[in-house]
Amino acid sequence: MKASARRARIPRLLADGIVEAEEMSRALAVSVSTIRRDLARLADEGLLLRTYGGAAPLRGGGPERPLSQRAVEQLAEKAAIARAALAVIEPGESLILDAGTTTGALARLLGERAPLRVITSGMSVIQAASGSEGIELVALGGEWRGMSGSFLGPHAEATMRRMSARRAFLGADGVVAGRGICEATDAQASLKAVMVAQAERVYVLATADKLGRAASHAWTALPRAWTLITDRSASEAQLAPFREAHVQLVLA
Repeated sequence: MKASARRARIPRLLADGIVEAEEMSRALAVSVSTIRRDLARLADEGLLLRTYGGAAPLRGGGPERPLSQRAVEQLAEKAAIARAALAVIEPGESLILDAGTTTGALARLLGERAPLRVITSGMSVIQAASGSEGIELVALGGEWRGMSGSFLGPHAEATMRRMSARRAFLGADGVVAGRGICEATDAQASLKAVMVAQAERVYVLATADKLGRAASHAWTALPRAWTLITDRSASEAQLAPFREAHVQLVLA
C-alpha cells in the first residue's frame, strides 16, 4: 500500500475505535515505526491528535480550543465528575481548584459544602464560586491567558507557594498513567506542579476523551498516590493503565 493511501485510511481507523499504533500496524500490515511516522505527519498536518501510544480524532479542529468553546461541550459528563468530586470534600477544608471547565462545574457546587477556602487560578472558578455563601475565595493573580481563562506565571506560582490546602482538583488537556498531566504550555504545567506540591491530596478531573491523550510536550508529574475522576464512558482499555499504576479511580 502506498504511503498516501495508508495515511488516508488512518483517520478512518480512528473513527472505528482503533487508536493504538500497534493495532494500526496490524490493520495496515506495516511496522509500528512506520505507523508512528505516519501519525507524526498527520498530526503536523492537523488531521489527528497524537496520544501516548497512538492517536485520537481531533475534537474542535485542534489540540487546544478557547475556554468559551469547551465550556459548552460534554456538560453532562462534567456535571457528573463535579458531583463525584464534591462527595470527597468536607466542610471547613481548604481547596485548590485549577482553571478549566470541569473545575468550574465543581465550583458551582461548593456552596453545598460551605464553609470552604478556595484557592484558584481560573476565572471560571472565580465566577462560579464568588456568589456562594460561606466560600472564602483566594485568586492567585499573575499573567492573564485568555485561551485557558487562567492566571499564570511567576507571580501566581509565588503566591501559591505561600499557601497549602487539603485537596487540589486539577484539570488537564490530557492525562497519561505513569507520566502525568499534559498541558498546552510550560507555564500551565509549571503552576500545576506547584499546586500538586502544596496539596495533601491530588485529584485529576478529566472526561474520558482526555485519558491517554498527549497533545503537547508540557507535562506535570503527579504524586505516587492520586485520584482520577472521570466519566463512565471511559473504556476498560483506557482505564487499564491507571489501574496498573495503582491510581485510585472514580467513575462518575
